[in-house]
Amino acid sequence: MGITTQIEIIQLQSIKGGMAEFYTPQSSHETMLVNVPANTIDDLFVHRTQTDQLLVVRGSFILVVLQNRKYQYIPLSESYPQVVKIPPGVPHGAINLSDSPCVLVNAVLRHRPAIEQDYRPMRRPIPYDIDIAHQLQKFLRPSAA
Repeated sequence: MGITTQIEIIQLQSIKGGMAEFYTPQSSHETMLVNVPANTIDDLFVHRTQTDQLLVVRGSFILVVLQNRKYQYIPLSESYPQVVKIPPGVPHGAINLSDSPCVLVNAVLRHRPAIEQDYRPMRRPIPYDIDIAHQLQKFLRPSAA
């Protein structure tokens, strides 16, 4: 079975154990803790040697994926536990228009040894639609009680 070229969004299942809630584990070769600062519009990155598996553990952000010369905007939040798998060759970036940083785990699957190019930003071929990002970021905000 070859590497997929499309992103996958997987809703996580959980099991309650006492006061703790355990979510579906993600296999990986290495795990990174990533901080997306508040009020950030990040460049695109494209990894050729790894699959990223992203899970937000605190806050929220908009994942931007470029496929077929169109952006897909994916809202991710600690309130909706899900993993997004980004295969090699798919350009992606982050937008966090909130006033709080977002912390996520990237459970990386390595397909080959890392290369320096994988961690250099690439120029956006078309501008992000910030209006869409604003609308989605509002959707992610918890409502005031």
